[in-house]
Amino acid sequence: MSFAKPEQPAKRDRPPIRDPESPRRVTLLELFFDLVYVVALALVSRGMVVDLNWERALQSLIILMALWWTWAITTLVTDMYDPERPEIKMLIIAVMFGALLMTTAIPDAFTNRGMVFAATYVAIHLGRGLFLMPTVRGHRQTQRRAARIFTWFAVSAVPWIIGGLVAGRAREALWALALAIDYIGFRLAYPVPGLGAVPDAQRNVAAEHLSERYQQFFIIALGDAILTIGTMFSMYHSEKENIGAFTVAFVSTLLLWRIYVHKSGELLPRAISSSKQPSRFLNTAPYTHLLMVAGVVTTAAGFDLVLHQPAGGRTPPAWAAVILGGPALFLMGRALFEYEVFSRVSLSRPGGLLALLTVVAPVALFLPPLFASLGATLVLAGVAVADYLRSRGRPPEDPSPPH
Repeated sequence: MSFAKPEQPAKRDRPPIRDPESPRRVTLLELFFDLVYVVALALVSRGMVVDLNWERALQSLIILMALWWTWAITTLVTDMYDPERPEIKMLIIAVMFGALLMTTAIPDAFTNRGMVFAATYVAIHLGRGLFLMPTVRGHRQTQRRAARIFTWFAVSAVPWIIGGLVAGRAREALWALALAIDYIGFRLAYPVPGLGAVPDAQRNVAAEHLSERYQQFFIIALGDAILTIGTMFSMYHSEKENIGAFTVAFVSTLLLWRIYVHKSGELLPRAISSSKQPSRFLNTAPYTHLLMVAGVVTTAAGFDLVLHQPAGGRTPPAWAAVILGGPALFLMGRALFEYEVFSRVSLSRPGGLLALLTVVAPVALFLPPLFASLGATLVLAGVAVADYLRSRGRPPEDPSPPH
């Protein structure tokens, strides 16, 4: 007599939720998905220096925040769901298509292609919810989580779509409001009347996967700077000036990478896994990395000005704001990132920020743009050297995330 084993549900019949014991390595499809953002970030940084003014900077920030949110939420989907399941693969490909369509609208997002940009953004986030809710119907708590998130994106869809129909300052204000709803909803864990907020148990993250994804996107942002450097030399500058600007830009990019990875970037996976509340990193990492990415994209825009644009003997104030504002934003984000991992901030971060604002900025207005960029590079070099001296000869520091 033989006893048949009870039938296990086929994999395709189970909700596509990640097995807690499964590997959390990044898949090739996720890397393929990231390629869209190489183009998107390049368009944002180039667009920032066209008719450079505060309004253009605000528009670039709005576009960057929208692009970042499509990437960040998709990354969480691949962290919480099994990216090897066919339905999740289909979802990632659909989001990739939408993100690429958004990217094509970036140059004219605040003129005649605003509705394309807004409608695609809304379609990505609402479409994801409409896809996931029936897909995970066998898992009640997961379905409720998807419903909460869908509700918040449905609310923000209203100012997104209305903003696409109007023009000028009204579009900027409505899209800024929509982004505020999206970002605040995430921070509050998407509370919905009758359902409450997403429980902490459903907001835990995989240290290996999430940290690797953020590191990869930061490298993509640095790729924007490399693309700017390598595209061409300016026809307005002498060969000597071109070589000098090229060298300064390359060294700056190298320093941004070095400062990011030093200790905090290396230890992020351990910090997440050792934390008693891994969901805390879920609440903070999107914002700290957005600041750093915004800093790198703005720095790349500064490279564009120094390398490719004609300039007189002095750096215009708007140029100085971009050339020095990029490293300043990066250092602000990097300080917050360090606090996430170590519960403290090295003095080199605020010190570098203070040097940019009080030492380099006033002098830069009386010097050519290349020297303004060189001043920013020297500040970043000082921060990198301070990091090295602080850690030299000391045992490796354990992460100590704030409680």
